[in-house]
Amino acid sequence: MTRNHKLVARFGTPLYVYDLEKVAASYRDLRNSLPSGLIIHYSLKANPHPDIARALREASRWPSCRAEVSSVGELAVALEAGYAPGDCLYTGPGKTESELVTAIAEGLRRFSVESLTDLERAGSTAVRMGTIIDCLLRINSASAKAAATSIRMMGKPSQFGIDSEDLPAQLPKLRSVPGTRLIGAHFFSLSNARDEDSLLSELKDSVITAADLQSEFDLPMQVLDIGGGFAAPYAVPGERPVYSRIRMELGATLDANFPHWRSGMPEVICESGRYLVGDCGELISSVINIKESRGNRFVIMDAGINTLGGMAGLGRLMPLAVKLDNSLAPDGSFTSADESAATLVGPLCTPGDVLGRNVQLHSTDVGDIVTVPNVGAYGVTASLLLFLSRPAPREVVVRGDEVLNVSQLRVRRAAAGDADHSPASRGRAGIT
Repeated sequence: MTRNHKLVARFGTPLYVYDLEKVAASYRDLRNSLPSGLIIHYSLKANPHPDIARALREASRWPSCRAEVSSVGELAVALEAGYAPGDCLYTGPGKTESELVTAIAEGLRRFSVESLTDLERAGSTAVRMGTIIDCLLRINSASAKAAATSIRMMGKPSQFGIDSEDLPAQLPKLRSVPGTRLIGAHFFSLSNARDEDSLLSELKDSVITAADLQSEFDLPMQVLDIGGGFAAPYAVPGERPVYSRIRMELGATLDANFPHWRSGMPEVICESGRYLVGDCGELISSVINIKESRGNRFVIMDAGINTLGGMAGLGRLMPLAVKLDNSLAPDGSFTSADESAATLVGPLCTPGDVLGRNVQLHSTDVGDIVTVPNVGAYGVTASLLLFLSRPAPREVVVRGDEVLNVSQLRVRRAAAGDADHSPASRGRAGIT
């Protein structure tokens, strides 16, 4: 019996399984791919499970892994996982006064701001709380390249960042916002770069742009966040890339533009989510029905868009690939014999509950266990979790074959007149 069969027998399906050994391995790979001294921030949006965040913090040596958060819920998880408030960077284009109060009260002092009004709101909150916060200006660079990527974040009209061509005119006001201290720049040009050339080009371009801004406009540059874009397969088989050129070439670009960066002037940081945790997780589901409709085969599972890839509900189907656990040969290999195309759907009462079309499946029976690989990032918390009010999948944290923790997301529904929307009202319920 495979590990997955044992876990299903204990905990049922749908079930996410996260392996902390893979989390530690991905951190080591990324650390070794980057110039020595560059600081990695884990983007909790990829997977805000406390055990995963803690594993990344514990896997790192100097410079230690830090946290990038974009909500008070993510901040609460980071603190629970042992990150110090001073090791957290708070980002996002729509920071409210309430979340600013919470973050500052928890001791966080470093924010990325997306506009003058974002900075002014943060500053006025800091003044009322009797403190000063350090702010990075997020830059929407007009010189961003057309790299191969699934999601571009700079070089176009966007809610993210200050347009670089508008920065000179805005700088006098940006410098004079009470309660704030400008400490540097934040770039994030793309997500999930499709090749190392594209990723390296974008990272180097951000460094050069930052140096130009410092030289031409005397923009403070104590901290430089060059963003991310590190790739990982999502919901399909495959391996994370191991980057061979970034360490030397990005290091050389930093040396040329910021000669003292290796001694911390500026402190250079990057962000990663999917690369660090994407391959640590898989989703296990059960086939609950199979039907034919006008020449098409539908495999109905107990996991749908409420469990994986909520963007599918908006018509953005992922390139899903799955395997049947009982289609493994005795030596553990997978055979493609007798494969045929099917539409994979979930149990929800909507035609939008489609996870994939023309997915190649081995001969399938009701009760079979279906596994979706590489969904440690943007899995359950990126799904339409509340749609049709089905329970969340359970999440099992393992280290190899050892089960460390089992939990289930709970989202407290506010009753009429109940205004408690605090982070404490949302979380993971432990299961014994």
